[in-house]
Amino acid sequence: MKKRIFTGAATALVTPMHSDGSVNFEKVASLVNEQISAGIDALVICGTTGEKSTLNYKEHVKVIETAVNSAAGRVPIIAGTGSNDTTYTVELCKDAISCGADAMLMVTPYYNKTSQKGLVSHYFYVADRIDSPIILYNVPSRTGVNIAPETYAKLCKHPNIVATKEANGDISSVALTKALCGDELDIYSGNDDQVIPIMSLGGIGVISVLSNVAPKQTHEMCLNYLNGNTSLAAQQQIFYTRLIKALFSDVNPIPVKEAMNAMGMDVGPCRLPLIKMDEAPKAELINQLKICNLL
Repeated sequence: MKKRIFTGAATALVTPMHSDGSVNFEKVASLVNEQISAGIDALVICGTTGEKSTLNYKEHVKVIETAVNSAAGRVPIIAGTGSNDTTYTVELCKDAISCGADAMLMVTPYYNKTSQKGLVSHYFYVADRIDSPIILYNVPSRTGVNIAPETYAKLCKHPNIVATKEANGDISSVALTKALCGDELDIYSGNDDQVIPIMSLGGIGVISVLSNVAPKQTHEMCLNYLNGNTSLAAQQQIFYTRLIKALFSDVNPIPVKEAMNAMGMDVGPCRLPLIKMDEAPKAELINQLKICNLL
């Protein structure tokens, strides 16, 4: 079995901004400490929720560095380094490794996309050139590319490709991926509404948006399942279902930043082209935070 990066819940951390849209690096460090104090198992920095696509290269690397320094080895720091440019991905990975990141989260190429054979070539090219474990990230709703189970079976043969964040929403596909890859590929849910269903098929945790606002609760849900308290874990999954729905009632990370600001975390706005929520879904989001005793 390959080295495991984490089990349980990792937060796909937002990137806090000042009111003028510049990165609030002091708040990055603060959020990392708050998440660790709440018991989170790992942190993903500069992923989709971290607005990676609108960070420039210098900002991207500095956010990773800030998170690594703040965590100080207490939990794994996983850097979002995927792009649709293979050579750029290698460059960003190398800088993230220099900053001290423990692993890379690598989304499939987007916009230009590629074939299933192209995915293998892309990921193998990167994996051959860096000394770091890689978590694949399959989110076809964002990228227009889906990693097929048969492609996972090829990708997991590389020693540096150790896991996937699966967010294609297809439970049957997850089951087949597990059947084909066995212990050669750890599976994390990439959807907060499917944490326990995916863990029931052999998944070992979640890379979560929910845990930005409920880190302790998300960690406990995963821990309960891993410890055999499956009924309680399922109850927790169901309890947070409506909040999760509200957190995805607009483009991520718009709602989760709205929620965090309502909770007094002061993470600031999203960068354009993302804008504030409309009032009706925002009111429902606030209502669900109250129902879940987060406000």
